[in-house]
Amino acid sequence: MCVYGYIYTYASKRPAFLFNKIPKSISSFYYTHYYGIKYTIIILYCFIYNLVYLSVSVVFVHPRVVFFLLFGSGVFKIFLIRAAMDAEATVKELRATYSGGKTRTLEWRVSQLKALLKITEHHEEEIVQALRSDLNKPEFEAFVHEISAVSGACKFALKELHRWTMPEKVKTSMTTFPSKAEIVSEPLGVVLVISAWNYPFLLALDPVIGAIAAGNAVVLKPSEVAPATSSVLAKLLGEYMDTSAVKVIEGAVPETTALLEQKWDKIFYTGNGKVGRIVLAAAAKHLTPVVLELGGKCPTVVDTNIELKIAARRIISGKWGCNSGQTCVSPDYIITTKEYAPKLVNALTCELEKFYGSDPLQSKDLSAIVNSNHFDRLARLLDDEKVSGKIVHGGQREKANLKIAPTIMLDVPADSLIMSDEIFGPLLPILTVDKIEDSISEINARAKPLAAYVFTNDKKLKEEFIKNVSAGGLLVNDTTLHLAVSGLPFGGVGESGMGSYHGKFSFDAFSHKKAVLQRSFAGDLGARYPPYTTKKLKLLKALLKGDIIGIFRVLIGW
Repeated sequence: MCVYGYIYTYASKRPAFLFNKIPKSISSFYYTHYYGIKYTIIILYCFIYNLVYLSVSVVFVHPRVVFFLLFGSGVFKIFLIRAAMDAEATVKELRATYSGGKTRTLEWRVSQLKALLKITEHHEEEIVQALRSDLNKPEFEAFVHEISAVSGACKFALKELHRWTMPEKVKTSMTTFPSKAEIVSEPLGVVLVISAWNYPFLLALDPVIGAIAAGNAVVLKPSEVAPATSSVLAKLLGEYMDTSAVKVIEGAVPETTALLEQKWDKIFYTGNGKVGRIVLAAAAKHLTPVVLELGGKCPTVVDTNIELKIAARRIISGKWGCNSGQTCVSPDYIITTKEYAPKLVNALTCELEKFYGSDPLQSKDLSAIVNSNHFDRLARLLDDEKVSGKIVHGGQREKANLKIAPTIMLDVPADSLIMSDEIFGPLLPILTVDKIEDSISEINARAKPLAAYVFTNDKKLKEEFIKNVSAGGLLVNDTTLHLAVSGLPFGGVGESGMGSYHGKFSFDAFSHKKAVLQRSFAGDLGARYPPYTTKKLKLLKALLKGDIIGIFRVLIGW
């Protein structure tokens, strides 16, 4: 996407720079058709540039290759340019809406949140079918993890919105006496939300709820990797929402590239770190603040003094019961002691068979891998010679249905492919240590994860884990459930992301906290104005130190 962005930038800015030198007053026709003329010239420039550049290579390159490069790249640039025109026009319309003040009103915010709530209530079956089409997601997961979560976020925002929007009173100091101070939450303006494919309904609308609650105009770019859900979002938001302030733009690389070229007041991106860096670089051009919800290798430490069956069930629920491990907070690997590992493997194996049967590839309760590219990526991790002999459970796969069975690997080497990056799939490696306390240094040797889990009844280990493990969120004796607590922020640290949301934190993510100090014309202190004297300096020193006796002494001349 970064390369395509540079293609668009290079192809558009050079002729546009010359074209912009022409005064708009030359003709009303030019003014009326400014963008049409501008991008027509850009298209011609792209074609001529390709023709001149590639004609030099005809002698050395096969004519068919030259033809493909000439016309294929030209067509792609035209797509980019058309996407740029649409993105530019969309942002212009939304800025006009926002400038009109409509989105700032509490009435508008409430109406839009209620509209989102109606979508979850009236179109549950349609949403479930879209999620099944994209991910073969079981209805249980579709409802609990996505539809219900969006509904709950809407209801919570509606309940708390009035309180969130109220100015927050702040104590003042002697320096500003008499005065009153407050923090006023104001919307940022026009914001962009780029969502992910693994929870395509929830991760699209959860940030949008916060953006609307804060009073912003919003563009939502759903993931093209989940096309059925993207289509449903575009359709339903077009029917229920105020489309002059909330818009959905579908598409892939050209559309996303064009959107990132625009100036936004905030960008909210959920996805992987590679694209996150591209988003951050694009935002930096306009000094646009960003929230990046990324991921990482989320560790799970399993101590020996626990209820093993319950721990196994909770690990399975957070790993395979959450979209077959295609979840940013799913347990990515387990750390336990060498002695306890066989017991843990046995417990996980027994519970997996209870949940998904002896042939999990036929289970309707397991989500599929999203597409063949991700299937092939996971297959390469399984086929790595360093881990292929470490599989102690599962490993079956069925590419035709994009299914991989829950797979457990024991004593995986630290330098294997599966330990080099986030797995994002139904594979679970187990690392072993001599002492469970060594797990903390093992975790800290890697990049900071989005979540970290520990199963233990040892109070000291809990305290050490919370104190010394840096992660977006921590959970003791369970997995993933911290996301369900609206009072907790959800977000990463370091390479797992920046910024946070959920509940009030979503509202804050899309708000500017404006400092307001109000004073009357009474109590004007002459000591702050020139000419400066020793007496004035003594008085100001006493005031700034809060020395009441000193103030009194200066005033009476002591």
